[in-house]
Amino acid sequence: MCRRLRRSLRWLSVAVLLAVLVSLAALLGVYGYHGAIVSAAPGELAGAPQATGRSAQVDVFIATGGVPWMSGHNSVAACVPFGMVRLGPDTENWLGNQRCLNRSGYCYSDNRIIGFSHTRLVGADAKEGGVFRVFPTVASDLANALAPSRFAAFSHAHERAFPGYYGVQLDNGIVAEMTATTRVGIHRYLFPEGESPVLLVDAGSALGDGRTENVSIHFAAESGEITGSARIFGSFSRRYGGLDVFFAARVSGEVKQHRVQDQLLTLEFAAGEPVELQLALSYVSIANAKENLATETAGNSFANTVAAAEADWEEIFSRIDLEGGSETEQRIFYTALMRAFTMPTTFSDTNGQYVGFDKAIHTTDGFTYYTDFSIWDTFRTVHPLYSLIAPREHTDMLRSLAAMVREGGALPRWPSGTGYTNCMFGTPADILVSEAYQKGLRDFDAEGVYAAARSTATSGVPNGSAFSGRQGLAEYLEFGYCPSDIVRESVACTLDYAWCDGALALWAHALGKEDDAVMFQRRSEGFRHVWNPETQFFQGRTAGGDFDPNLRPLMLTYLDAHHEYTDAYVEGSAMQWRWGTPYSAAVLVDLWPTRDAFVTELQDYLDKSNTRVGWWNPGGHYWHGNEPFIHAAYLFNAAGRPDLTQTYVRRILATKYSDDHIGLDGNDDGGTLSAWYVLSSLGFYPVAGTTRYELGSPLFTRAVINLGNGHSLTVSADGHTTDTVRVDAVHLNGQPLTTSHFTHAAIAQGGELHFQMAAEPKP
Repeated sequence: MCRRLRRSLRWLSVAVLLAVLVSLAALLGVYGYHGAIVSAAPGELAGAPQATGRSAQVDVFIATGGVPWMSGHNSVAACVPFGMVRLGPDTENWLGNQRCLNRSGYCYSDNRIIGFSHTRLVGADAKEGGVFRVFPTVASDLANALAPSRFAAFSHAHERAFPGYYGVQLDNGIVAEMTATTRVGIHRYLFPEGESPVLLVDAGSALGDGRTENVSIHFAAESGEITGSARIFGSFSRRYGGLDVFFAARVSGEVKQHRVQDQLLTLEFAAGEPVELQLALSYVSIANAKENLATETAGNSFANTVAAAEADWEEIFSRIDLEGGSETEQRIFYTALMRAFTMPTTFSDTNGQYVGFDKAIHTTDGFTYYTDFSIWDTFRTVHPLYSLIAPREHTDMLRSLAAMVREGGALPRWPSGTGYTNCMFGTPADILVSEAYQKGLRDFDAEGVYAAARSTATSGVPNGSAFSGRQGLAEYLEFGYCPSDIVRESVACTLDYAWCDGALALWAHALGKEDDAVMFQRRSEGFRHVWNPETQFFQGRTAGGDFDPNLRPLMLTYLDAHHEYTDAYVEGSAMQWRWGTPYSAAVLVDLWPTRDAFVTELQDYLDKSNTRVGWWNPGGHYWHGNEPFIHAAYLFNAAGRPDLTQTYVRRILATKYSDDHIGLDGNDDGGTLSAWYVLSSLGFYPVAGTTRYELGSPLFTRAVINLGNGHSLTVSADGHTTDTVRVDAVHLNGQPLTTSHFTHAAIAQGGELHFQMAAEPKP
């Protein structure tokens, strides 16, 4: 009996060992196959156009891969700045046929393309867009291509892209190229010799698990015109009842035969010639899509459209002209600048019409109407960058937000398409608009927008508006903070509301509303109520005044399944929210027993940051991949240690950005992390909601910044080398700066910001 038992256990041990070895071999195989895909660098594409100027320094593949929940979610799509159309490949993963691992549709670790669609968000963890997907094939393989699971394999070695252009050779020999105007996507396909070209146009496509309704598509054989429409329900559009989108298109060459089946149009062409497709979008009507098509293409060739798109991007890049730095640093910089100017999205047609938040058609009075504002993120870096170098476009964005107030009843937080998505929390647009107004951008309905912001902050969202406003507002007004036993995410809400109230105070003062300014300024220090001096953390506090006993400073909200320790926080740990008051940095420092204690703890927090870029677990210490925490290095200035701000800012620039497919430490969120790089590498950083800039350490020897008002600011650095981080002295317009900050007014008319670099900090 014992002998049989021993024999059985021996066989069981062998079986378990074999299972482990097989599993290990499978994992190694998966890892190896994944590594082979991502290690292939984008190569040359025969006959493809070449990038010129600053575009040649941009790598659009940066931050298009990585761990899905930590991905930059950026895109390789061909587009122009703020384009309505972002035309690019949608991919599928080889392991499990997963789609939209990168929420923009294209993931660098994928090696299958399921087609080329016309819309997507950029940098956001939201699967929105993917409309009117086009799939090229040949007549001899049409049966396979008609299957719902259709895809074409590809390798990065046969892929090329730069701002305004994308091209790839599929494994079946088809070459697909694309470019775009603001509202039109232009496709060009070259097919293997002797094969009859076929294009499939899917009018009911969507990214990831998105869906469509009311799908229609029509082909007019006599004119070669294609028209169609759909209502799309993506991550955001489903929140407000769906988004109607329309298209009008035309193809080159003779169509031998066509077929419409359900939502799919099949077009077969004669062999031998490239096939071009021009497809225009509108969110108003097919008639407007036709007008957009006629207005923006007007007989232009594919090559001329590529050149025009590249010129549009070159104009953006020319707003900041760099000298010095390494080739890699300049590549990351100009790629980051491109990302910051990709979204928001143009939403009005060439005739000025757009669909508002009231679902009615409106016409602009000469401005471009934008949507897709990731404001909870972008108010921190992107919009301050626009105020600096894009005042014209930013003014149109302010006018767009004012229109949303008129047509939707409230100032939005994350507007997308034709509605409030209510993503995230709070009212961060208060900060965005206040800062822009203080910096002189006033050609919009400031009084109307302020009235709406004030109403939401004092009495709540007006009846009939779909905006969610400030959760726990009544309790915040009663107690001066959000009580943790009543309001979820109480600490995060309290800190964010205080920031918004501080910005409203400054805006009210600028408008001459002094009573409001006093009220909002008093409210802006509400974060003091949730500071626990015993633990030295911002901590959940009940309505009775007791601090929550459960505190694990390094516990991430993502890992706290029952919210036992992190219910008071959002997207992070108590340790990360400990530093969450950049608008009142001096007050934050004073909450500590001593400045030295503050500095020591902040150093420890930054030193223990996860060293891997975009790693699956960011850890509970400093996380550069999430917006509420990205200001931390600049807090040393408030404690009288600018040398440490300089050190840590340059460390983040060097270690939390890369020029590979991972690229970023988390979601770019509409260019927020990218704009951080742009601003910080120039040597200064905005305190959002104010006119103040904190000084850091410039990455380049010289930068000429076109301010968009006929003036330029030159940032220069004497004694600068790659290893020189510390600043010995700073002069602004010839005068020495005796503080670690300056205001927008000091540079609004241009001038020079001059850094004298030193190997060691000044004693």
